[in-house]
Amino acid sequence: MSAATQELQNEVAGLVVSALNLDIGPDDIDPAAPLYGEGLGLDSIDILEVALAVSKRYGFQLRADNADNVHIFSSLDSLTRHIAEHRSK
Repeated sequence: MSAATQELQNEVAGLVVSALNLDIGPDDIDPAAPLYGEGLGLDSIDILEVALAVSKRYGFQLRADNADNVHIFSSLDSLTRHIAEHRSK
């Protein structure tokens, strides 16, 4: 992983923690662990909050009807890769 990708991943982890008011630090999120359900334990409302925060921060929409959402939100790592590919900010 490049330094820029690692920096983005750290930033995204911080965004998730901040958006959801989690009682853990960004460094406590395992990049490979599932975000939804087991792992970080997010539910569908949490995922919507994260999608809104990502849209505001990175300048692109994460649509609820996107068939790739299961993959996009499967882990911090996959969310970071998606943001890196689509961000405009």
